[in-house]
Amino acid sequence: QVQLVESGGGLVQPGGSLRLSCAASGFTFSLYTMSWYRQAPGKEREWVAAISNPGGITNYADSVKGRFTISRDNAKNTVNLQMNNLKPDDTAVYYCKAFRFRLEYWGQGTQVTVSS
Repeated sequence: QVQLVESGGGLVQPGGSLRLSCAASGFTFSLYTMSWYRQAPGKEREWVAAISNPGGITNYADSVKGRFTISRDNAKNTVNLQMNNLKPDDTAVYYCKAFRFRLEYWGQGTQVTVSS
């Protein structure tokens, strides 16, 4: 069955870095656009970044541009989100999503907390 499993979240101080990973299985990973979303307490889920299939084009929300980098490894069926210079406003549950035409799959999320 389809699975997306996020990992790499945790507690980090402002200005620190984290690297999130999402391991995919159960579908042809290289054919799907992969995205990261996040949802802070009391707020709606928001899009963070996306990378095309097989991986030539990336896009970012303005709030993370220049600080976050999305990448994918189609041989390992993983998508990563390198997050640098983290801010308290980055605190949220981070989700990865696979999308192709009308198909979309979501992971369960990983918590990122930025606090001193």
